[in-house]
Amino acid sequence: MSKTIFITGAGSGLGKGTAIGLAKKGHKVIASVEIISQVTSLREEAEKAGVDLEVIKLDITNKRDQQLIEDYDYDVFVANAAIGEGGPISEIPVDRVRAIYETNVFSTLENAQIAAKKFVKKKQGKIIFLSSIVGIVAMPYLGAYSSSKHAIEAIAKTMKAELEEFGVQVATINPGPFETGFNDRMFEEKSKWFENENHFTKKESMEETEKILDEQYDPKNMIDKMVEVIESDRHHFRTAYPQETEDNMKSYEQETWESKV
Repeated sequence: MSKTIFITGAGSGLGKGTAIGLAKKGHKVIASVEIISQVTSLREEAEKAGVDLEVIKLDITNKRDQQLIEDYDYDVFVANAAIGEGGPISEIPVDRVRAIYETNVFSTLENAQIAAKKFVKKKQGKIIFLSSIVGIVAMPYLGAYSSSKHAIEAIAKTMKAELEEFGVQVATINPGPFETGFNDRMFEEKSKWFENENHFTKKESMEETEKILDEQYDPKNMIDKMVEVIESDRHHFRTAYPQETEDNMKSYEQETWESKV
């Protein structure tokens, strides 16, 4: 059955592909993007794909823009918008961590609360939070982004428990590393503040972690999985993809219990 789906952060990457993919499946998609220029480019992409998308400008940190989440009617709300930054958590300027939390945690929660109130009134609806493999696996030099996704995991779990009595579903999607450009940009961001001569973290140590950029997956497969989960009536609370990502998350949890200091 066709659904109406509201997705944030649809101007690029997995969000853009998923918005178009859902529209191809016959769903009505309200695709929100952060900046005006993305409105035009996403509309052009949708036209090329032969689908109808309602594209709107919505900076999720902007209170005026957030009103649009209240104004529309929809069956599924996908909290996809996020930012990230790499670098050592022991040295990253905390104002940069605050900026990540403002988008990934505080504004995302504000957005989800708006959707939750609408769904509680209707006694149905689904909220999906885009988390990450690093929402569980705390990788070195990704601490700021990873910790924001750890917060999303906790928000999603508690919201699921609190909203079940109202018939509202809550779930997460946890992608592994996919080649959308997001991960590359995240690691590049630290160049704005990190300087070898002023920081104790070894550049070589960070470069070792950055090798994951050479092992990223094809985003099409993740987009297909996201479309499948978002449109489904019933599915697992957490969807980690691909299988290797799920396996890594589970083994990491076990290793954490067994590790010593």
